[in-house]
Amino acid sequence: MTPEFSRPERLDTIGGEPRIVEIAADAEERRRLAGRFGLIAIDRLAATFTIHRDATGIRADGRVVAGVTQACSVTGDPLPATVDEKVALRFVAAGDATEDEVELGEDALDTIEIEGGAIDLGEAAAETLMLALDPFPRQPRAAEALRAAGVVAEDQAGPFSALASLKDKLGKR
Repeated sequence: MTPEFSRPERLDTIGGEPRIVEIAADAEERRRLAGRFGLIAIDRLAATFTIHRDATGIRADGRVVAGVTQACSVTGDPLPATVDEKVALRFVAAGDATEDEVELGEDALDTIEIEGGAIDLGEAAAETLMLALDPFPRQPRAAEALRAAGVVAEDQAGPFSALASLKDKLGKR
């Protein structure tokens, strides 16, 4: 299945010298991605990558920028969000990606297995966008809407709230 925003770079065109690749999603691609990711809209999605081949695979460094409209997780109201995310990826041959759990440092790269004869920078940008977004966005009125619906805040629920109320009662004596 071809992703909604596919920008393949053939492996035989990627050499050892860094090359800049700029991509942008058109209106139809953004509409389809918004549907896939459960967003109200994606107004802009673009990325710039510097790609080159090294001893361990293909390295892609760059930046993904986007403007989206999410639904507030409480009210459902439209909530604009922007993304400006640095990207550091390593594309490796199938079977070369490690399955072992490793501790990642600041300079660690996300590893993606190469499928077929190309790397897909469009799908990499789309996935970066989705991972950069707040999974539970809330607008400023969200707390008010929750209170009006009778939902108590985390600090007012559970065993610690019971201890706090007990402390208040003991303090009044």
